Amino acid sequence: MDKKDLEKAFANNNGVLKTSQLAALKIDSTGIKRLIKNGVIEKIKTGYYRFLSDDTGEAAIIARLFPDGVLWLNTALFYYGYSDRTPMQWDIIISKNASRSRFKIDYPHINPFFVTPERLSYGVTTIEIDSCIMNIFDRDRLICECLKYEADMDKETFNKAVQAYLTDPKKNIRSLLAYAKRRKATKRVHDVIGVWL
Repeated sequence: MDKKDLEKAFANNNGVLKTSQLAALKIDSTGIKRLIKNGVIEKIKTGYYRFLSDDTGEAAIIARLFPDGVLWLNTALFYYGYSDRTPMQWDIIISKNASRSRFKIDYPHINPFFVTPERLSYGVTTIEIDSCIMNIFDRDRLICECLKYEADMDKETFNKAVQAYLTDPKKNIRSLLAYAKRRKATKRVHDVIGVWL
């Protein structure tokens, strides 16, 4: 298989191919090793590879490896424009039933947070990042989570996020209160958000 065809195969799969997909293209383990040695592909983690000369962004890799994950905290704040700090890692919330070994990858940097599946059953929407559709908490659920995990956040980032949310015409205070009730954060919402309303 020539390099152009191989590049096309990667492009058709969000820039990431599994060993089994490479095998289907008649590239065995020896061929994979040779492609890595020649700088054509790079191993992301066991069984997953990306094409090196393309510009496969981190978002494409995340979308392909963690379709069941949801962006939250610093990553989600950045993509909603609630924070101007480019995250150094991807904050992903995921079911505690998911295999933890999936997160042992060299690139990109992932910060997984494991929760009960029920916690992922509401307030999830999608966003397009670098032409990839990814799961993300909606604005109201995100701010609710920030209020729950305020102690784990940088104070300046937290304060900016709350202020940005309050001025966001797409916010829905009714949804925020409904999420707060489910997350047992109603008092926190009233203490922090209520004073501005």
